[in-house]
Amino acid sequence: METTIRLNIQTKQDLDKFKQYKNESYNELIRKLIYIAKLCEKEPVLCQKTIKEINKARERIKQGEFYTEDEAKKILGL
Repeated sequence: METTIRLNIQTKQDLDKFKQYKNESYNELIRKLIYIAKLCEKEPVLCQKTIKEINKARERIKQGEFYTEDEAKKILGL
């Protein structure tokens, strides 16, 4: 089931900043944020580590240090 939600322009801009790649859907992004929020409630210490790792990964992606899906499949022999 899909639905449409209304967002304030600032909220959309803030969400866009969390995207890890250009074509990441808002559904993927929101699911990821929900996962992080639940993790923060359940394991606050692990949450801080997770946030740091996510920020490091986002920087690597911005610098072009990542594998495409096809490259990853080739490396893994899939």
